[in-house]
Amino acid sequence: MSISSGPSSVSTGIQRRLTYVLFTAQSIIGAGQILSFTFLPIVATMLTGSESYAGVPATLTMLGRALAAYPIGWLMDKIGRRMGLSLGYFISVVGALFCVAAINQGAFLLLCLGALLNGVSRSSGEQARFAAAEIMPPERRAKAIGLIVFAGTVGALATPFITEPAGTFAEYAGLLRSAGPYLMAAALSLIAGLIIFVLLRPDPKEIGLAIAGQQPHHQHGGEARPLRQIFAVPAVYVATIVLVVSQLVMTLIMVITPLHMHHFNHPDTNITLALTAHTLGMFGLSNLTGWLIDRTSRHMMIIVGALVLAISAVITPLSPDLVPLALALFLLGLGWNFCFIAGSSLLSDALAPNERGRAQGANEMLVALAAGTGSLSSGSVFAQGGIVAVSIMGLVVSLALAVIAAWALRRQEKVAVAG
Repeated sequence: MSISSGPSSVSTGIQRRLTYVLFTAQSIIGAGQILSFTFLPIVATMLTGSESYAGVPATLTMLGRALAAYPIGWLMDKIGRRMGLSLGYFISVVGALFCVAAINQGAFLLLCLGALLNGVSRSSGEQARFAAAEIMPPERRAKAIGLIVFAGTVGALATPFITEPAGTFAEYAGLLRSAGPYLMAAALSLIAGLIIFVLLRPDPKEIGLAIAGQQPHHQHGGEARPLRQIFAVPAVYVATIVLVVSQLVMTLIMVITPLHMHHFNHPDTNITLALTAHTLGMFGLSNLTGWLIDRTSRHMMIIVGALVLAISAVITPLSPDLVPLALALFLLGLGWNFCFIAGSSLLSDALAPNERGRAQGANEMLVALAAGTGSLSSGSVFAQGGIVAVSIMGLVVSLALAVIAAWALRRQEKVAVAG
C-alpha cells in the first residue's frame, strides 16, 4: 500500500518509520524538559535566597516559547521540518548547559538565559505533532498527533527514575548535585536532536506536498497565502480558538489547584497524586483520542472536550478531598486532550504544506500566551473569590467554546449539503 502523487510515492512503511522517529525523539526530550522545568523555582530560590524570584525563570520559559514560535515556524517553511526540529532540540542543549553553569557559578541571570532558551526549544518541539500529521492522509492525522502527544506520558514516567542518577553523576563530574537534572536534560536533548537530524528523512514537508497533491480542492502549490488570509479561513480560526481557549482553561484551573489543596492541609503526596491524575488525563489516552477523532469528526470531539472541561470546572470546588480533586484534574486534562488533538488536526487539515510552518508557529505563539495568561490570572482570581471564582471563570469559557464548536459543526454540515 502506498500514497502516490505523480512520480513520487510514499509507502506506509516510511510513514510509520518517521512517526516512530518523531515519537522517540519527543519522548526523550520530553523527559529533559520536565526535568528542566520542575526544578526551576527551587534553583531560582537557591541562587537568589528569596522566594520572590522563584517564578521568574519559568515565566521566561513561557516567554521564550511565545516569542520564538512564529520565527521557528517560518524557518521550518524555509529549511524543512527536520532542520527546524533539530535546531530547536540543539538550542535546548545550550539552554540546559547554561543552567548547569548558572548553578555552579551562582549566577541567576545565566539561569534566566538558560530558561529563555529552553522556551525557544519548546516552541520548536511543539511542532513535532504537526510534522507527524503532515506525513499522513487526513483520515489518519489525528491518530498521528495523538501518538506524539502520548510521548509526553513517556517523558513524565521516566523523569522520577533519572532524577537521582542525574544528581549522582553531577557530583561525580565535580558539579553541584542540583546541576544534575540540567546536565541530564542537556544529554537527552542532544540525543533527541541527533535522532531527528540523522533519521527524519525524507523531510515530512516533502511527504506533505506529495499527499496534498492528491487532495481535491486543496491548495498545495504556488504562492503561500499571507498570514492574514490564512487566519480568515473558518477552519483555521476555529482551530486556533479551540487550542487557545482550552489551554487557557486548563492552565487557569491546574495552576491554582495545588495551592487550593495546600489551604486544606493536604500533604505533598496528595498534591503529587492529584497532578499525576492530571498528567494522565492530558497525555495517557492520546492514542485512543486520535483514533476516536479520525473515526468521528474534529468538531464533534471539540464539543465533547469543551463539555468535559466544563464538568471539571463544576467538580473542582465541590469538595476539598483528594479523590474529587484528582477526578476534576483528570477530567481537566482529558478535556484539554480532546480539544488539543482535535484542534491540531483541524488546523493541519486546513493548511497547505508550504504555509504550515508559519501558520502553526503563529498558532503556537497564541497558545503560549494563553498559558501565560491563565497562569498569571489564576492567582488574582483565586485571591479575590477562591476556587469557586476560578471554577466559574473556567466553566463560562468552556461553555462558550462548546457553543463555538457547535456553530462550526453546523456550518460544516451546511457547506457539505450545499456542496
